[in-house]
Amino acid sequence: MKCPFCAAEDTKVTDSRDTADGETRRRRECEKCEKRFTTYERIERNPLVVLKKDGRRENFSAEKLKGGIVHSCQKRDVSVESIQEVVREIENALRGEDKSEIPSSLIGELVIKKLRKLDKVAYIRFASIYKDFEDVTYFEKEIKSIKR
Repeated sequence: MKCPFCAAEDTKVTDSRDTADGETRRRRECEKCEKRFTTYERIERNPLVVLKKDGRRENFSAEKLKGGIVHSCQKRDVSVESIQEVVREIENALRGEDKSEIPSSLIGELVIKKLRKLDKVAYIRFASIYKDFEDVTYFEKEIKSIKR
């Protein structure tokens, strides 16, 4: 690892620990100028591609997924940490599929399962868009299924 201060090739790791994001944080010290700096290592993953209903392909975006969940959870008592955990769990499940192309329907079903456990109102909000509710009877059916 090159020193960012003097460009010397010889540096040593003084501390190493894993972060919550799955990265490895390393404190390093240059053996020439003795300055310290931090580096982060992460595993480079192959990109996931989402197959949309209309046949289009789009790169998977955890931020886009998070945005949809946040929108469903608006004005609900759901913490940002809970939403981030749901996003992390869904992304891990998708990567566990061992496929590079994922149908959008699978993502929707995973979100529905997670929201149903997390917050019933957020679940209904998301389901109404995802399942394309046409009138109030669809809402009634979903609410009855939650009450069971």
